[in-house]
Amino acid sequence: MILLNEALSKPGLSQRGAVAHACAMFDLPALEAALRLVHQAFPPTPQYAWPLLAARAGAEVWVKHENHTPTGAFKVRGGLTYLDALTRRPLRPAGIVSATRGNHGQSLAYAGARHGMPVTIVVPHGNSAEKNAAMQALGADLVEHGADFDAARAHAANLATARGLEFAPSFAPDLVRGVATYALELFRAAPPLDALYVPIGLGSGICGCIMARDLLGLSTQIIGVQSTAAPAYALSFAAGHPVTVPSADTRADGMAVRIPDAGALAIIRRGAARVVTVSDAEVAAAIRAYWQDTHNLAEGAGAAPLAALLQERAQMRGRRVGLVLCGGNIDLALFRDWVLGG
Repeated sequence: MILLNEALSKPGLSQRGAVAHACAMFDLPALEAALRLVHQAFPPTPQYAWPLLAARAGAEVWVKHENHTPTGAFKVRGGLTYLDALTRRPLRPAGIVSATRGNHGQSLAYAGARHGMPVTIVVPHGNSAEKNAAMQALGADLVEHGADFDAARAHAANLATARGLEFAPSFAPDLVRGVATYALELFRAAPPLDALYVPIGLGSGICGCIMARDLLGLSTQIIGVQSTAAPAYALSFAAGHPVTVPSADTRADGMAVRIPDAGALAIIRRGAARVVTVSDAEVAAAIRAYWQDTHNLAEGAGAAPLAALLQERAQMRGRRVGLVLCGGNIDLALFRDWVLGG
Protein backbone atom coordinates (compact mmCIF):
# COMPACT_ATOMS: atom_id res chain seq x y z
CA MET A 1 0.00 0.00 0.00
CA ILE A 2 1.91 3.01 -1.25
CA LEU A 3 1.05 6.46 -2.48
CA LEU A 4 1.71 7.81 -5.94
CA ASN A 5 4.87 9.73 -5.06
CA GLU A 6 6.33 6.60 -3.46
CA ALA A 7 5.27 4.47 -6.42
CA LEU A 8 6.95 6.83 -8.86
CA SER A 9 10.28 6.21 -7.11
CA LYS A 10 10.05 2.45 -7.70
CA PRO A 11 12.31 1.23 -10.54
CA GLY A 12 10.46 -0.10 -13.58
CA LEU A 13 7.14 1.59 -12.81
CA SER A 14 5.76 3.95 -15.44
CA GLN A 15 3.62 6.89 -14.32
CA ARG A 16 0.51 5.02 -15.52
CA GLY A 17 1.58 1.95 -13.56
CA ALA A 18 2.29 4.04 -10.50
CA VAL A 19 -1.19 5.56 -10.66
CA ALA A 20 -2.73 2.10 -10.88
CA HIS A 21 -0.59 0.97 -7.93
CA ALA A 22 -1.65 3.95 -5.84
CA CYS A 23 -5.30 3.31 -6.67
CA ALA A 24 -5.13 -0.31 -5.46
CA MET A 25 -4.82 0.54 -1.76
CA PHE A 26 -6.89 -2.32 -0.29
CA ASP A 27 -9.39 -5.03 -1.18
CA LEU A 28 -12.93 -5.67 0.06
CA PRO A 29 -11.92 -8.08 2.88
CA ALA A 30 -9.50 -5.42 4.21
CA LEU A 31 -12.26 -2.80 4.06
CA GLU A 32 -14.68 -5.09 5.89
CA ALA A 33 -12.01 -5.73 8.54
CA ALA A 34 -11.69 -1.96 8.98
CA LEU A 35 -15.47 -1.72 9.37
CA ARG A 36 -15.40 -4.30 12.17
CA LEU A 37 -12.61 -2.35 13.87
CA VAL A 38 -14.56 0.92 13.64
CA HIS A 39 -17.69 -0.73 15.01
CA GLN A 40 -15.76 -1.76 18.12
CA ALA A 41 -15.65 1.96 18.94
CA PHE A 42 -19.10 3.11 17.76
CA PRO A 43 -22.09 1.80 15.77
CA PRO A 44 -22.84 2.60 12.11
CA THR A 45 -23.93 6.18 11.52
CA PRO A 46 -27.41 6.62 10.02
CA GLN A 47 -28.36 7.47 6.47
CA TYR A 48 -31.76 9.09 6.07
CA ALA A 49 -33.87 10.22 3.14
CA TRP A 50 -35.20 13.65 4.19
CA PRO A 51 -38.49 14.73 2.54
CA LEU A 52 -37.91 18.46 2.99
CA LEU A 53 -34.47 18.21 1.40
CA ALA A 54 -36.05 16.27 -1.47
CA ALA A 55 -38.58 19.05 -2.00
CA ARG A 56 -35.82 21.66 -1.88
CA ALA A 57 -33.55 19.83 -4.33
CA GLY A 58 -36.12 18.20 -6.61
CA ALA A 59 -34.42 14.84 -6.07
CA GLU A 60 -34.52 11.92 -3.64
CA VAL A 61 -31.83 12.88 -1.13
CA TRP A 62 -30.04 10.44 1.19
CA VAL A 63 -27.79 12.01 3.83
CA LYS A 64 -24.95 10.04 5.43
CA HIS A 65 -24.73 11.49 8.94
CA GLU A 66 -21.04 11.44 9.79
CA ASN A 67 -21.82 14.31 12.18
CA HIS A 68 -23.07 11.53 14.50
CA THR A 69 -19.67 9.94 15.27
CA PRO A 70 -17.97 10.28 18.69
CA THR A 71 -15.92 13.24 17.40
CA GLY A 72 -18.70 14.75 15.29
CA ALA A 73 -16.94 13.99 11.98
CA PHE A 74 -15.99 11.15 9.62
CA LYS A 75 -12.24 11.43 10.24
CA VAL A 76 -12.41 9.38 13.44
CA ARG A 77 -12.77 6.25 11.33
CA GLY A 78 -9.36 6.86 9.73
CA GLY A 79 -7.76 7.64 13.07
CA LEU A 80 -8.89 4.29 14.44
CA THR A 81 -7.52 2.26 11.53
CA TYR A 82 -4.31 4.29 11.32
CA LEU A 83 -3.47 3.89 15.02
CA ASP A 84 -4.41 0.22 14.95
CA ALA A 85 -1.96 -0.42 12.10
CA LEU A 86 0.71 1.76 13.69
CA THR A 87 0.60 -0.01 17.05
CA ARG A 88 0.90 -3.42 15.37
CA ARG A 89 4.37 -2.58 14.07
CA PRO A 90 7.33 -4.39 15.67
CA LEU A 91 8.76 -1.04 16.80
CA ARG A 92 6.08 1.15 18.36
CA PRO A 93 6.82 4.89 17.96
CA ALA A 94 7.15 7.12 21.01
CA GLY A 95 4.26 9.26 19.76
CA ILE A 96 2.74 10.79 16.65
CA VAL A 97 2.49 14.34 15.34
CA SER A 98 0.20 15.72 12.66
CA ALA A 99 -1.40 18.91 11.35
CA THR A 100 -5.08 19.69 11.06
CA ARG A 101 -7.83 22.28 10.96
CA GLY A 102 -9.61 20.12 13.55
CA ASN A 103 -11.34 16.89 12.56
CA HIS A 104 -8.23 14.91 11.59
CA GLY A 105 -6.60 16.00 14.85
CA GLN A 106 -9.62 14.95 16.88
CA SER A 107 -9.60 11.56 15.17
CA LEU A 108 -5.94 10.95 16.04
CA ALA A 109 -6.41 12.17 19.61
CA TYR A 110 -9.46 9.94 20.07
CA ALA A 111 -7.67 6.88 18.67
CA GLY A 112 -4.42 7.73 20.45
CA ALA A 113 -6.20 7.74 23.80
CA ARG A 114 -7.61 4.27 23.07
CA HIS A 115 -4.11 2.96 22.27
CA GLY A 116 -2.13 4.87 24.90
CA MET A 117 -0.25 6.74 22.16
CA PRO A 118 0.85 10.36 22.82
CA VAL A 119 -0.47 12.71 20.11
CA THR A 120 0.85 16.17 19.16
CA ILE A 121 -1.29 18.26 16.83
CA VAL A 122 -0.20 21.41 14.98
CA VAL A 123 -2.90 23.90 13.99
CA PRO A 124 -2.56 27.26 12.22
CA HIS A 125 -3.00 30.48 14.18
CA GLY A 126 -6.64 31.51 14.33
CA ASN A 127 -7.88 27.93 14.09
CA SER A 128 -11.34 26.98 15.39
CA ALA A 129 -11.33 27.58 19.15
CA GLU A 130 -13.88 24.84 19.75
CA LYS A 131 -12.02 22.26 17.66
CA ASN A 132 -8.80 23.17 19.50
CA ALA A 133 -10.56 22.66 22.83
CA ALA A 134 -11.96 19.31 21.67
CA MET A 135 -8.52 18.03 20.64
CA GLN A 136 -7.05 19.05 24.00
CA ALA A 137 -9.96 17.45 25.86
CA LEU A 138 -9.17 14.21 24.02
CA GLY A 139 -5.58 14.40 25.29
CA ALA A 140 -3.66 15.99 22.40
CA ASP A 141 -0.71 18.32 22.93
CA LEU A 142 -1.69 21.35 20.81
CA VAL A 143 0.86 23.52 18.96
CA GLU A 144 -0.10 26.66 17.01
CA HIS A 145 2.05 27.52 13.99
CA GLY A 146 1.65 29.20 10.62
CA ALA A 147 -1.05 31.07 8.75
CA ASP A 148 -2.83 28.06 7.21
CA PHE A 149 -3.05 24.26 7.14
CA ASP A 150 -0.16 23.78 4.72
CA ALA A 151 2.21 25.85 6.89
CA ALA A 152 1.10 23.86 9.95
CA ARG A 153 1.69 20.62 8.07
CA ALA A 154 5.28 21.61 7.22
CA HIS A 155 5.92 22.48 10.87
CA ALA A 156 4.49 19.14 12.01
CA ALA A 157 6.92 17.34 9.71
CA ASN A 158 9.78 19.32 11.24
CA LEU A 159 8.61 18.46 14.76
CA ALA A 160 8.54 14.78 13.85
CA THR A 161 12.25 14.93 13.05
CA ALA A 162 13.20 17.14 16.00
CA ARG A 163 11.27 15.14 18.62
CA GLY A 164 11.63 11.63 17.20
CA LEU A 165 7.89 11.25 16.54
CA GLU A 166 5.97 9.50 13.78
CA PHE A 167 4.49 12.00 11.31
CA ALA A 168 0.85 11.09 10.70
CA PRO A 169 -0.24 12.47 7.31
CA SER A 170 -3.79 13.55 6.49
CA PHE A 171 -3.82 11.24 3.48
CA ALA A 172 -2.50 7.69 3.75
CA PRO A 173 -3.76 4.20 2.84
CA ASP A 174 -4.72 3.22 6.40
CA LEU A 175 -6.63 6.49 6.81
CA VAL A 176 -8.46 6.03 3.51
CA ARG A 177 -9.34 2.44 4.42
CA GLY A 178 -10.88 3.67 7.66
CA VAL A 179 -12.90 6.54 6.24
CA ALA A 180 -14.08 4.32 3.36
CA THR A 181 -16.11 2.40 5.93
CA TYR A 182 -18.77 5.13 5.97
CA ALA A 183 -19.21 4.69 2.22
CA LEU A 184 -19.48 0.92 2.70
CA GLU A 185 -22.23 1.48 5.28
CA LEU A 186 -24.05 3.95 3.02
CA PHE A 187 -23.89 1.89 -0.17
CA ARG A 188 -25.15 -1.22 1.63
CA ALA A 189 -27.93 0.50 3.59
CA ALA A 190 -29.38 2.97 1.06
CA PRO A 191 -31.09 2.14 -2.24
CA PRO A 192 -28.83 2.36 -5.32
CA LEU A 193 -27.61 5.94 -5.67
CA ASP A 194 -27.26 7.72 -9.00
CA ALA A 195 -24.73 10.16 -7.55
CA LEU A 196 -22.88 10.92 -4.32
CA TYR A 197 -21.54 14.39 -3.50
CA VAL A 198 -18.42 14.37 -1.29
CA PRO A 199 -16.40 17.34 0.03
CA ILE A 200 -12.65 17.42 -0.64
CA GLY A 201 -10.11 18.60 1.92
CA LEU A 202 -6.90 16.66 1.34
CA GLY A 203 -8.85 13.81 -0.27
CA SER A 204 -9.27 10.85 2.08
CA GLY A 205 -13.08 11.03 2.12
CA ILE A 206 -13.68 11.13 -1.62
CA CYS A 207 -10.97 8.53 -2.26
CA GLY A 208 -12.61 6.23 0.29
CA CYS A 209 -15.96 6.64 -1.47
CA ILE A 210 -14.41 5.87 -4.87
CA MET A 211 -12.65 2.79 -3.49
CA ALA A 212 -15.78 1.47 -1.75
CA ARG A 213 -17.93 2.03 -4.83
CA ASP A 214 -15.48 0.22 -7.08
CA LEU A 215 -15.00 -2.69 -4.67
CA LEU A 216 -18.78 -3.16 -4.56
CA GLY A 217 -19.07 -2.92 -8.34
CA LEU A 218 -21.52 0.00 -8.30
CA SER A 219 -22.14 2.64 -10.96
CA THR A 220 -22.77 5.61 -8.63
CA GLN A 221 -21.22 8.85 -9.87
CA ILE A 222 -18.86 10.35 -7.27
CA ILE A 223 -18.83 14.15 -7.43
CA GLY A 224 -16.20 16.08 -5.51
CA VAL A 225 -16.95 19.45 -3.90
CA GLN A 226 -14.50 22.25 -3.14
CA SER A 227 -14.64 25.88 -2.14
CA THR A 228 -14.29 28.53 -4.84
CA ALA A 229 -11.72 30.11 -2.48
CA ALA A 230 -9.68 26.87 -2.18
CA PRO A 231 -9.97 25.11 -5.56
CA ALA A 232 -6.68 23.20 -5.69
CA TYR A 233 -8.25 19.84 -6.55
CA ALA A 234 -10.78 21.35 -8.96
CA LEU A 235 -7.94 23.01 -10.88
CA SER A 236 -5.78 19.88 -10.64
CA PHE A 237 -8.64 17.67 -11.84
CA ALA A 238 -9.02 19.86 -14.93
CA ALA A 239 -5.28 20.21 -15.56
CA GLY A 240 -4.41 16.54 -15.09
CA HIS A 241 -1.62 17.26 -12.60
CA PRO A 242 -1.31 18.79 -9.09
CA VAL A 243 -1.93 22.54 -9.03
CA THR A 244 -1.07 24.55 -5.92
CA VAL A 245 -3.16 27.63 -5.19
CA PRO A 246 -1.77 30.72 -3.39
CA SER A 247 -4.44 30.86 -0.69
CA ALA A 248 -7.34 28.92 0.82
CA ASP A 249 -9.35 31.75 2.34
CA THR A 250 -12.64 29.99 3.01
CA ARG A 251 -14.71 29.82 6.18
CA ALA A 252 -15.34 26.15 5.41
CA ASP A 253 -12.10 25.15 7.12
CA GLY A 254 -12.38 21.45 6.29
CA MET A 255 -11.77 22.33 2.64
CA ALA A 256 -9.06 24.97 3.23
CA VAL A 257 -6.14 23.22 1.48
CA ARG A 258 -3.70 24.88 -0.94
CA ILE A 259 -1.52 21.92 -1.95
CA PRO A 260 -3.17 18.73 -3.28
CA ASP A 261 -1.80 15.26 -2.59
CA ALA A 262 -0.60 13.55 -5.79
CA GLY A 263 -1.80 10.11 -4.72
CA ALA A 264 -5.25 11.42 -3.82
CA LEU A 265 -5.47 13.30 -7.11
CA ALA A 266 -4.67 10.11 -9.05
CA ILE A 267 -7.63 8.34 -7.45
CA ILE A 268 -9.96 11.32 -7.87
CA ARG A 269 -9.09 11.76 -11.55
CA ARG A 270 -9.64 8.05 -12.16
CA GLY A 271 -12.88 7.69 -10.21
CA ALA A 272 -14.73 11.00 -9.88
CA ALA A 273 -17.20 12.30 -12.44
CA ARG A 274 -16.30 15.95 -11.80
CA VAL A 275 -15.36 18.45 -9.10
CA VAL A 276 -17.85 21.24 -8.33
CA THR A 277 -16.87 24.46 -6.55
CA VAL A 278 -19.21 26.33 -4.19
CA SER A 279 -18.94 29.77 -2.61
CA ASP A 280 -18.99 30.49 1.11
CA ALA A 281 -22.40 32.13 0.60
CA GLU A 282 -23.75 28.92 -0.96
CA VAL A 283 -22.30 26.87 1.91
CA ALA A 284 -23.89 29.16 4.51
CA ALA A 285 -27.26 28.75 2.76
CA ALA A 286 -26.80 24.96 2.83
CA ILE A 287 -26.01 25.01 6.56
CA ARG A 288 -29.28 26.90 7.11
CA ALA A 289 -31.12 24.42 4.87
CA TYR A 290 -29.81 21.46 6.86
CA TRP A 291 -31.00 23.06 10.08
CA GLN A 292 -34.41 23.94 8.68
CA ASP A 293 -35.04 20.64 6.88
CA THR A 294 -33.38 18.10 9.25
CA HIS A 295 -32.49 19.98 12.45
CA ASN A 296 -28.90 18.81 12.03
CA LEU A 297 -26.03 21.25 12.45
CA ALA A 298 -23.41 21.03 9.68
CA GLU A 299 -19.97 22.57 9.54
CA GLY A 300 -18.86 24.23 6.30
CA ALA A 301 -17.37 21.16 4.63
CA GLY A 302 -20.32 19.10 5.85
CA ALA A 303 -22.81 21.37 4.09
CA ALA A 304 -20.78 21.80 0.88
CA PRO A 305 -22.25 18.68 -0.81
CA LEU A 306 -25.77 20.04 -0.31
CA ALA A 307 -24.63 23.40 -1.69
CA ALA A 308 -23.29 21.60 -4.79
CA LEU A 309 -26.51 19.62 -5.26
CA LEU A 310 -28.57 22.81 -5.06
CA GLN A 311 -26.23 24.41 -7.61
CA GLU A 312 -26.80 21.40 -9.92
CA ARG A 313 -30.49 21.07 -9.09
CA ALA A 314 -31.64 21.08 -12.73
CA GLN A 315 -29.44 18.20 -13.88
CA MET A 316 -30.15 16.12 -10.77
CA ARG A 317 -33.93 16.52 -10.85
CA GLY A 318 -35.73 13.24 -10.26
CA ARG A 319 -32.56 11.28 -9.47
CA ARG A 320 -31.53 9.53 -6.24
CA VAL A 321 -28.62 11.42 -4.71
CA GLY A 322 -26.41 10.87 -1.68
CA LEU A 323 -24.83 13.65 0.38
CA VAL A 324 -22.00 13.18 2.87
CA LEU A 325 -22.65 15.38 5.90
CA CYS A 326 -19.05 14.82 6.92
CA GLY A 327 -19.10 16.78 10.18
CA GLY A 328 -20.97 19.17 12.42
CA ASN A 329 -18.10 20.88 14.25
CA ILE A 330 -18.74 24.56 13.64
CA ASP A 331 -17.88 27.20 16.25
CA LEU A 332 -20.83 29.05 17.72
CA ALA A 333 -19.24 32.43 16.94
CA LEU A 334 -18.64 31.42 13.32
CA PHE A 335 -22.19 30.09 13.02
CA ARG A 336 -23.64 33.34 14.31
CA ASP A 337 -21.49 35.57 12.10
CA TRP A 338 -21.35 33.56 8.88
CA VAL A 339 -24.58 31.59 8.79
CA LEU A 340 -26.94 33.84 10.73
CA GLY A 341 -25.36 37.14 9.66
CA GLY A 342 -24.61 38.22 13.20
